Amino acid sequence: MSDPLEHIISRSDTWRGMSTGGNVFAMRTSANSDLHGVDALPTGFTALDDQIAMAGWPLRGGVEVLGKDNSTDSMGLFLPTMAALSEQRRWQAFIAPPHAPYAPLLAARGIATEQILMVHPKDREELLWATEQAIRSTTCSIVFSWLGASDYRYAELRKLQLAATENDTLVVLFRANQAIEQHTPFSLRLTVDRYHTVDILKQRGGRPTGNIRLPDEEDIINTPQPWEISAGKMRRTHTGQILTPVA
Repeated sequence: MSDPLEHIISRSDTWRGMSTGGNVFAMRTSANSDLHGVDALPTGFTALDDQIAMAGWPLRGGVEVLGKDNSTDSMGLFLPTMAALSEQRRWQAFIAPPHAPYAPLLAARGIATEQILMVHPKDREELLWATEQAIRSTTCSIVFSWLGASDYRYAELRKLQLAATENDTLVVLFRANQAIEQHTPFSLRLTVDRYHTVDILKQRGGRPTGNIRLPDEEDIINTPQPWEISAGKMRRTHTGQILTPVA
């Protein structure tokens, strides 16, 4: 494991999933995995794959998702990918997530919760640093990073994009809607309306495409978002269900 990522994981404010035996899963890609040597991953939604030039999420170039409220409504779009990547037994990193993931829902979707690594940077600079280190480490199959509404220089984003081209880690950056006026170096930029209607704003090797509606048989609009109602707290819903923290 790289020293920078080890430094992140060893911090007291970093949460990492544990196996039932109390040991962290080995972070290595299965030798017989079908995901070796590919440049894109199927999204899990045929209607979306048909409109993306690479027929899936680009592994070397990154994905930028624009939305409101930290794009929390967009996470449902990546649940099939997270489930597919679970076989690699590598970390699935959440950098500066707005809420805590809801472990029972992730597990029900076939996602290995013991592979979830949550990192809570102290400031903007540490957020960029932690994101870059997680991308470069090769110990993560996917890196989600919530950049929020802050302004970022093109050079800062370019540094992350270049890191994304160096290995097979899928990189997904969530940004606020106002970033739409800014240029982006990432291969794919899109917006999501509650993860059932997608607009592709930019893609390498293809044209922008709007109003991609996921078919009913693939739509997960009735599936709740994979978040705690209140991060780190227990809370009772109107049905009486108690939600508990991942950790």
